[in-house]
Amino acid sequence: MNQAVRISNQNTIWGMEDELSVLTFNLNGETFAIEATVVQEILDLLPETHVPGSKPFVSSVINFRGKVIPLADIRLAFGMEVSEATIDSRIIVIELELDHSGEPALIGIRTDRVYEVTTLARSASEPPPSVGMRWRADYIDCLVKRGGEFVIVPNLNAIFASQGDRQAVANG
Repeated sequence: MNQAVRISNQNTIWGMEDELSVLTFNLNGETFAIEATVVQEILDLLPETHVPGSKPFVSSVINFRGKVIPLADIRLAFGMEVSEATIDSRIIVIELELDHSGEPALIGIRTDRVYEVTTLARSASEPPPSVGMRWRADYIDCLVKRGGEFVIVPNLNAIFASQGDRQAVANG
């Protein structure tokens, strides 16, 4: 069943296309990529307002064009160490539909560095292995071989949905 879910996720991200336009970025030395279509803006670091009682995954908010939006650190979903911001750190503002209301949500994602907008080939992609991964396989849509490395395409909907479930369980 997990394999079917993973294949379904991969087919969803690629649609009918052979190439996917993505924004690549770095988290703790790993290269990640998210669909360019969900990216609204790339920002230098902004002042953050800590939200008392919030979970570490989304512990603060930022002001983006007059709107208060959550600032997520997806490193925590992958069990990575939180690192200090550097001169290269950026915030990627994305728009995701997180529930079935049809209303998209703006979310900021902390990164260590943003690289480029590029294309990834479907032919170079494969589902994450079911054995030996240090991360939850459902958090990864696919791995794409590019040059001598793998680019990780995270399943942002799964990450944010599970973090939301955890918060609802913790608060309820």
